[in-house]
Amino acid sequence: MPDPFDLGDALGPYKIVHIQRPSVGLRAVVAVDNVACGPAIGGIRMAPDVSAEEAFRLARAMTFKNAAAGLPHGGGKSVIYGDPRMPRDDKERVIRAFATTIADLTDYIPGPDMGTDETCMGWIKDEIGRVVGLPRVLGGIPLDQIGATGFGLVGACEVAAEFIALPLKGARVVVQGFGAVGRHAAGFLAQRGAILVGASDSRGTVSDPDGLDLERLAALKASGGSVLDHPRGRKLSSDAVTDIACEIWIPAARPDVINAGNVGRLRTRMMAQGANIPCTPEAE
Repeated sequence: MPDPFDLGDALGPYKIVHIQRPSVGLRAVVAVDNVACGPAIGGIRMAPDVSAEEAFRLARAMTFKNAAAGLPHGGGKSVIYGDPRMPRDDKERVIRAFATTIADLTDYIPGPDMGTDETCMGWIKDEIGRVVGLPRVLGGIPLDQIGATGFGLVGACEVAAEFIALPLKGARVVVQGFGAVGRHAAGFLAQRGAILVGASDSRGTVSDPDGLDLERLAALKASGGSVLDHPRGRKLSSDAVTDIACEIWIPAARPDVINAGNVGRLRTRMMAQGANIPCTPEAE
């Protein structure tokens, strides 16, 4: 695994902090990439297989995104090693311990990311007060509920579609990682006449050239099910989502799902990146 500092350049990383609190099962990395425009801001990702390199690459993506948006913030990111589906009490202990550990790391402002949510941010606010992405009851905007990221992604799709003369009405859409971002992006595209023909999650892929039932898929995922539980369509492996022909292919899960080994299998006119760093540099 490359050392993040070996991947760095004149922009950063400004600081990388490794955290271990064995008493509560906490192991984490905070990457503060750049603070030239202000305190670094970026989410907390929880997964069993995260790494310091991933934290740095995600933080660098946040540096560019915050700068492009004209925000007075640099880029940062945290990763916590662990199963995000762990029992709620265990997760709360880990998140609160993480919060107290970064209390003095004032050049980093955390927020939600894959594996964490608004409730987790509420725990952090309770501990240190420095956080974004709060639940509605604490004055936050329910971003996952209203689909803010998916809405922004579809705005980018509209610009790109005009650039390549692609009508969104009738455009076939495939979502790799049918979660909060992918689900809402598919829904907003459907409002513009597009058709979801493929969707995947960690358990597999479902495909139907005549179109999938978005509401049924969303209900299945909300109840803890899988896209494979959809009553219609072909059931395939998770990796097979790369091969489904479409006009818009949306990666909305983990980093590096498209790499030098599978990029040639994509059969699409547009990739709309709903995930952070979904492609390796070679695939880009």
